[in-house]
Amino acid sequence: MAVGVPATKLHLSSFALRPTLLQLAAVAVLCSLSYLAGVWHHGGLTAAPASSSVSIATTASVTCASPAPAVLKRGGSSPPLDFRAHHTAEGIEAVSAPAQRVYEACPAKYSEYTPCEDVERSLRFPRDRLMYRERHCPSEGERLRCLVPAPKGYRNPFPWPASRDVAWFANVPHKELTVEKAVQNWIRVDGDKFRFPGGGTMFPHGASAYIDDIGKLIPLHDGSIRTALDTGCGVASWGAYLLSRNILAMSFAPRDSHEAQVQFALERGVPAMIGVLSSNRLTYPARAFDMAHCSRCLIPGSSMKHWKGWQRTKEDLNAEQQAIEAVAKSLCWKKIKEVGDIAIWQKPTNHIHCKASRKLIKSPPFCSDKNPDAAWYDKMEACITPLPEASDIKEVAGGELKKWPQRLTAIPPRIASGSIEGVTDEMFKEDTKLWKKRVGHYKSVISQFGQKDRYRNLLDMNARFGGFAAALVGDPMWIMNMVPTVGNSTTLG
Repeated sequence: MAVGVPATKLHLSSFALRPTLLQLAAVAVLCSLSYLAGVWHHGGLTAAPASSSVSIATTASVTCASPAPAVLKRGGSSPPLDFRAHHTAEGIEAVSAPAQRVYEACPAKYSEYTPCEDVERSLRFPRDRLMYRERHCPSEGERLRCLVPAPKGYRNPFPWPASRDVAWFANVPHKELTVEKAVQNWIRVDGDKFRFPGGGTMFPHGASAYIDDIGKLIPLHDGSIRTALDTGCGVASWGAYLLSRNILAMSFAPRDSHEAQVQFALERGVPAMIGVLSSNRLTYPARAFDMAHCSRCLIPGSSMKHWKGWQRTKEDLNAEQQAIEAVAKSLCWKKIKEVGDIAIWQKPTNHIHCKASRKLIKSPPFCSDKNPDAAWYDKMEACITPLPEASDIKEVAGGELKKWPQRLTAIPPRIASGSIEGVTDEMFKEDTKLWKKRVGHYKSVISQFGQKDRYRNLLDMNARFGGFAAALVGDPMWIMNMVPTVGNSTTLG
């Protein structure tokens, strides 16, 4: 070992390095004396304040400046030691933890409160085109700051698929539909339960038989139809029975005199939302559904006249049918099948012929400078939303979708064509893989999530490509995909 002078060597034996007992004792005495001197210098031995918890707080006004030196007198008291951080990164203020918010429960009368579909508030808006039944959200001063309670006696819904046919009465305590729609077999009360026989306005003998009749006219089992839209859905029996055909239907109806119809649908575990076709477009992009269904369509207009409610003369019904067909033809739709009360109309695969026809048929025109995928408070106009450009009459505008189930993981035509800016095929594939991994992890750490019948209705509040829903497609649940307007809403399609 060399210190200072390289030429000088100092050799120490291992025995000399070992401390003696006397040396250890001397060190201990010196340490004790040093500690006692320090205690005496800082005011002597004082009792520590009694406390059962530790509170740590930061103050935003503390700076990095060194505190002024304090002169302490012997025997005087000194403040307790402060172990708080007195330094922050440049430009970042230290802030105290936010106060915990506590929300009280709302009164029981709000158990079915839907903020933007409040019946009392809707009465302030025009009746024209049923605008008062659209979404009208509360102003800042009208918003509730409380927790909406469950109805009295609420119980966990029946698991799917039993929930398709039965629900607890206490969960949706409304008997109106059981009286108004008794002859149409929508719903009936059975003790403390509701039963859903599967009937509807146009299919009192059951939705399943009605769907079978539709299946004789168009293919429902080959995977070419996966998504459907049901207008004026009632208790959503049409959508409920389509699920067994591997078709996912979004059912919607307004909150009208049949106040609880969408509530019944959700209680059954069937996709549904409150909505009405009035002045705003539905909250979906163009080409979002493979099939749209309307049972006894309620189309308001001056040419539609009612006679004793739904007791219509044959001439009146025929005039209304002709008016509806005239509108469909003006949109370039083509009626391909009609059997009994069922008529099938097909939209064009592209607008090559339709644009040519506008030279003769001026109304309605094609929409100009209109984003076809705008889906939030976007006003409806009397015009045709143009399909993407096509070079051949047989070409499917925007690209042809794969049949289900290949469609689930296939690159969507919107992405493959490069029409979504900043999104590539590889990004879609990676997102699909990522959500399969995440869902597997969720099930491993959240025991209830892994239970087969625990959840039925789920909401993905930032769906992007729908990877979360795709990863759960084999589970008995459905996911409402939502794409926030503040983000990249182009992925909604």
